Amino acid sequence: MRPLQGITVITLEHAIAAPFATRQLADLGARVIKVERPGVGDFARGYDQRVGGLSSHFVWTNRSKESLTLDVKHPECQAILKRLILEEADVLVQNLAPGAAARLGLSFASLSAIKPGIIVCDISGYGEDGPYRDKKAYDLLIQSEAGFLSVTGTEETPSKAGPSIADISAGMYAYSNILAALLHRQKTGRGQHIDVSMLESLVEWMGYPLYYSYQDAAPPPRSGASHATIYPYGPFPAGDGKTVMLGLQNEREWVAFCEKVLLRPELATDARFAGNAKRSAARAALRELIVEAFATLSAAEVLRRLDAAQIANAQVNDMHGVWAHPQLAARNRWTEIDTAAGRVPALLPPGSWEEAPPRMDAVPALGQHTDKILGELGYSAARIAALRAEKAI
Repeated sequence: MRPLQGITVITLEHAIAAPFATRQLADLGARVIKVERPGVGDFARGYDQRVGGLSSHFVWTNRSKESLTLDVKHPECQAILKRLILEEADVLVQNLAPGAAARLGLSFASLSAIKPGIIVCDISGYGEDGPYRDKKAYDLLIQSEAGFLSVTGTEETPSKAGPSIADISAGMYAYSNILAALLHRQKTGRGQHIDVSMLESLVEWMGYPLYYSYQDAAPPPRSGASHATIYPYGPFPAGDGKTVMLGLQNEREWVAFCEKVLLRPELATDARFAGNAKRSAARAALRELIVEAFATLSAAEVLRRLDAAQIANAQVNDMHGVWAHPQLAARNRWTEIDTAAGRVPALLPPGSWEEAPPRMDAVPALGQHTDKILGELGYSAARIAALRAEKAI
């Protein structure tokens, strides 16, 4: 039995933060009913067509859900949604525009007055109050507001993270807070209001650069793919034109690196490189020495030396390399899921699943489960057809 089997989640969601949170609840066995706009649906469905005509973002964050289309501005559909929540839901998740859910009568205050055990998770860019409450908040904008761009990229050019990390961080905190609220309800019988902001989620992840620049100290410099304050730690070219990623964490590793990788044991006692702070300050000179030592070696030869010296290292994979990664294959981390475009591979959720495997059901087509869900609420086929004719569903 999966841990959230028997839990029902109703979600008014779009893009990434809320869908990522609720997909993980579905992974654990929850029934997740995704309420979408008729004819259009979650706008992430239209981001691209890279997965057999389906959106890469949507396929990633929406497996194992049921899609219910409702025009929430239609009076009868508002009543359907309210009834669905009050009769069926353990959890309501929404990342609509600030205030939109409350205007629909879906605030925690309104719902908990009728259903004290309800858990309501509101996800927004900046939170449910404060001067930034109504600002639009896309992932890149939050990366900027949270200071992420100030410490990421090269000295000349700030860079965003490739994945939507502000959305992902908010989705993870929504997920963990919902799990905690379910445990709290199990002990007390009471629901919870959860207010997750993308800004606060990403600023939490910025803890190291924040403390590094405590009391007006200089923040970590932007250093490309290298570590800003530990050196050598980053990419280095080999003689065959390929790149090797390596990292040193302590003085024992520095000695081994000099002796067994660079074959320059005298550098281990060179005063210029005595301790990480000095190596980081002298990184230009040290990089020149490392590149010189690697110039006659292939990337494979460098990796063999690093492994022999027990120095942490990695290949610089592109996406095709990740699809074919031997470690993921050896650990059987890939499975397949159904979509409207056929079966596609999917990574199993991280972690171990001894009692039951994670739920890995299909990515829903828009409105695929509308008739089924309305039928469960007692709607006749004729009334469902009438609502569809009105374009209410």
